[in-house]
Amino acid sequence: MTALRLRSHLAEHGLTVKALAAHCGLPRTTAVPLVNHGRWPKRRDRKALRTLIDDFLRVNRVASSDWHRNEKAPRRSNAKGLVVPPTTEENIVMVLRFTYLKEATRKHFGLIRDPFAAPQVVDEVFLSPDIRYVRESMLSVAKHGGFLAVIGESGAGKSTLREEFTERVERELQGCILINPYVIGMEDTDSKGKALRALHIAEAMMATLKPLTGLKSSPEARFRQLNETLRESSRTGNRHVLVIEEAHSIPVATLKHLKRFVELKDGLRPLLAIILLGQQELATKLSEQNPEVREVVQRIEIVQLPPLDTQLEAFLSFRMQRAGGVLKDIIEPAALDAIRSALSAARARGSLLYPLAVQNLTAHCMNQAAALGAPKVTADLVRIG
Repeated sequence: MTALRLRSHLAEHGLTVKALAAHCGLPRTTAVPLVNHGRWPKRRDRKALRTLIDDFLRVNRVASSDWHRNEKAPRRSNAKGLVVPPTTEENIVMVLRFTYLKEATRKHFGLIRDPFAAPQVVDEVFLSPDIRYVRESMLSVAKHGGFLAVIGESGAGKSTLREEFTERVERELQGCILINPYVIGMEDTDSKGKALRALHIAEAMMATLKPLTGLKSSPEARFRQLNETLRESSRTGNRHVLVIEEAHSIPVATLKHLKRFVELKDGLRPLLAIILLGQQELATKLSEQNPEVREVVQRIEIVQLPPLDTQLEAFLSFRMQRAGGVLKDIIEPAALDAIRSALSAARARGSLLYPLAVQNLTAHCMNQAAALGAPKVTADLVRIG
């Protein structure tokens, strides 16, 4: 006998088999086979039971009158009778969308706050060995000068690194001036948006260093003015760091000009350090195979933010602890393996095992577990095959 559409309706609306059984006066051992396999109880009048199920769906605002029809593609269930939709590429994409942890979910797992909320203080930033290396590389550039590109997928933690870097510079490096050009609407060609040019960067630096000073009219005079301003500021003991986010949208021509910026010196003392943060397209632009940026590649250090991989458990444990929870009491070990598999490099699109994707998938599964009344997130709830 094939399964009924009933369980898909329950799953889609976060309803549990336990709640349905209580409404209909059924033992759970009877309700699970009914929902998962379409096995009607022999000692209950089928018509009356259908009426009770219709009433349960109506009370929970589930508009459906076809639940008793057989499905063409039955869905899996686990041993505890939890309703689990099948794994598809569409499902994986869906759970990677931004997902917040519901209040009911936090209560269900005994969490005092959302473990995936953005960090508010430095102690709330997860630091794996890879992230620590990138973090120290950024600080080294701020201290000693240099040209650094930090590259990572969307959701890899670049913005968090930049925010933590800003706080750290203010706390540890007196006299270090950070310059952050506005990148809203920035694209690598004017046909897509507003391309960031060397002249715009010069304007941003002057606006930071001497906001009340008028800019020279000609490009040559303006760059000379910037050079003199940097030299004057440096001689008073200041360091200067240009930090550009979304750097994958910088035109190749501007990347070449940045090399000339970083070469500005007062004797042997560098006047400007540069840190770029961007997605993998930036690595493509900075490829050694690209003759247009050969001179840039020879001067720039490139560091990658890799997937969490072996740090997945440590990352989720850190997140749960900051919310007053214990990972093993919330997520089963097999579910961690399922998360790793679902987002791993084995997928055709490449690895998605980065903090943002992990948070969205985990929050989704925790919400599902709470709605189903499950004590922990299981591998089945991660929706893998």
